[in-house]
Amino acid sequence: MARDRNGYGWERPAVRAALTAAEGNARDVAALARQICEIPAPTFQEERRAAFVVEQFEAGGLDAVGDAAGNVTARRAGQERGDAVLLAAHTDTVFPIDTDVRVRESAGKLHGPGIGDNSLAVAALVTLPRLLDRAGLRTKRDLILCANTGEEGLGDLRGIKQAVADHRDDLGAVIALEGLNLGRVTHQAVGSRRLRITVEGPGGHSWGAFGNGSAIHVLGAIIGAIANLTVPRDPKTTYNVGMIEGGVSVNTIAPRASLILDLRSIDPAALETLVGQVDAIVRDAAGGEITTKSEVIGDRPAGRLANDAPLLRATIAALREIGLEPTLDASSTDANVPLALGIPAVCIGLTRGGHAHRLDEYIETAPIGRGMQQLILLVAATAGLVERGQ
Repeated sequence: MARDRNGYGWERPAVRAALTAAEGNARDVAALARQICEIPAPTFQEERRAAFVVEQFEAGGLDAVGDAAGNVTARRAGQERGDAVLLAAHTDTVFPIDTDVRVRESAGKLHGPGIGDNSLAVAALVTLPRLLDRAGLRTKRDLILCANTGEEGLGDLRGIKQAVADHRDDLGAVIALEGLNLGRVTHQAVGSRRLRITVEGPGGHSWGAFGNGSAIHVLGAIIGAIANLTVPRDPKTTYNVGMIEGGVSVNTIAPRASLILDLRSIDPAALETLVGQVDAIVRDAAGGEITTKSEVIGDRPAGRLANDAPLLRATIAALREIGLEPTLDASSTDANVPLALGIPAVCIGLTRGGHAHRLDEYIETAPIGRGMQQLILLVAATAGLVERGQ
């Protein structure tokens, strides 16, 4: 590693010792990630995994508390009063409760549904305070360690929304952890609005009541109109009909049909424009005995961390310190919520891997040590580190 020229205190012997310990502890972090992965935790069903995290925090000497969103949070007290740093790793996965989540190992990789997204990050979260303890390091400011719920799908970021609301008064920065994509730094939050659009009509027999309005036919027209919308490439703005349902039988005029729509943009104004266009399409589709309704089932705010923000500079410097050139990107992560509120936030990865959200998802174990080193350096830069006795 290069010597620290950034004024973060990375060159101090105790910090270097912590970095060495992080590299040596990589196998243990991987083993813990495997344990976590093998506890099913679909969105809205994270309780068993949360209970395991409680045990891990308490084994490390930290008091763990729950909240209304099902998060598990532990606070590691700093030496001074000041803005705390929140580290968040989501516990939920996209896989149904009955998914086979057993992990297998081969050729330096761990394979299992959710092993990278986000079991490894949860393992890193509970391991971090132990590494700092072993190195005799305290932070100047409090660390709030949160294993949060509801990051995936229709979880609507409920866990991080609760965590930020609970700690808003003393929150200085947020670091969201993801197991995959070591070297990627998400500093721009892609906003999204998820809508359930429902059409209802009189129904009837396909022969005897022919001419009655069909909910499915109208829903199809709505989908066609959405597909014909022109959206900007810059700022990037997108739409996707991800799910549809409805109807009774092949010879029944459908009395009800619905879809779930995902709208996204990196620009809040562009997103609102798109939402308005969709709302107009839905309203115009109603008439006669046909009714239409659009309801919001997910709202992820957009936001951005400025390129010259201290947190982003520190994140870039930490990656370069471990020999990696960072890639800055825009995505939808737990960092969305603090960024939208003006709280400095980034989302970082901890190793390489692939096939996220697939049954054959995998992580590479060799880079985990560097991922943990990145995390220690970033904590040192944002929360400040002092050696025991100082």
